[in-house]
Amino acid sequence: MTCDFKNVLVTGGAGYIGSHTVRALQSQGFNPIVLDNFVYGHEYIVRDVLKVPFVTGQLGDRELLENVLSGRHPCCNNQKCIAVIHFAAYAYVGESVISPQKYYRNNVGDSLVLLEVIHSLSQIDKSNPIPIIFSSTCATYGIPPDNSKISENFPQNPINPYGRSKLMIENMIKDFGNAYNMPSVIFRYFNAAGAHPKCDLGEDHTPETHLIPLVLQTSLGRRPEIHIYGDDYETPDGTCIRDYIHVCDLADAHVLGLKKVLHQKEQFVFNLGNGNGTSVQEVIKACELITGLDIPSRVFPRRVGDPPVLVSSSENACKQLGWTPRYPSIEVMIKHAFKWHQNHESIV
Repeated sequence: MTCDFKNVLVTGGAGYIGSHTVRALQSQGFNPIVLDNFVYGHEYIVRDVLKVPFVTGQLGDRELLENVLSGRHPCCNNQKCIAVIHFAAYAYVGESVISPQKYYRNNVGDSLVLLEVIHSLSQIDKSNPIPIIFSSTCATYGIPPDNSKISENFPQNPINPYGRSKLMIENMIKDFGNAYNMPSVIFRYFNAAGAHPKCDLGEDHTPETHLIPLVLQTSLGRRPEIHIYGDDYETPDGTCIRDYIHVCDLADAHVLGLKKVLHQKEQFVFNLGNGNGTSVQEVIKACELITGLDIPSRVFPRRVGDPPVLVSSSENACKQLGWTPRYPSIEVMIKHAFKWHQNHESIV
């Protein structure tokens, strides 16, 4: 595939997965342009670490989107964007239950504006429609009926506003594709983990809710203990099992998906995970082994809606994209994350 223009708009590109994908795009000769409101993303990442053009703004700003995608914005060098990779979203499950209005307005409403602008600009050159690569989630599946690996054709029945907002965006993208021939790739992630091997990009959320950074922050004395929610599940050690995937492997998949949709101009849906499950206790033990430190923990009651096992089947991504995770080992993910956390004073 060859193209004259390689600008790619990355919404939410200052966030965890977005920033790693920006670097992967750079390595493959694309010119990522980041749009972020910096509510949860970090401006220093795009300005000082990645050194890429960025626009501070809200996704729902129609005029701003039109200017960037059409190449009229100063950061675009008079070159239109050939694609959009859409990460921008609020992503705290608990917050979505308390403030669903915030999630539907930001995640769904602003995404609708993005799709409308993409559609409008694609009408100018119908032979080269602008594809969208969307960051979705395994939360759209809800609670699986059993512990088998989850494939893309599993029923989608999300149990919280966050998951429902992502499913609504998926359905909008599919409907726009069917009505307007908008090419798309939908990626449903499992548990992103790790950090870039260069240790200048990592997971820096405030508040932090993901297990591995919480355990590592505890190991470094930044938290008093790690909370285990339930040790009486029907799993080998009684704790929940999840599918962890290295953030760099997620980023690689986005570049492969971008290349595929630019070439084939169709609609695709892929799960992204390793297909291996690791329990909460196994994560803690692996962190203790890698850090050489004891990590205090305390068991709390189960959280409502936590299934005992969530493990993906990513065979479609492997077959159709030629995607192979480079860092499938949970130990490697933890090593990369620990090295980043040692060198980064994240806010707890």
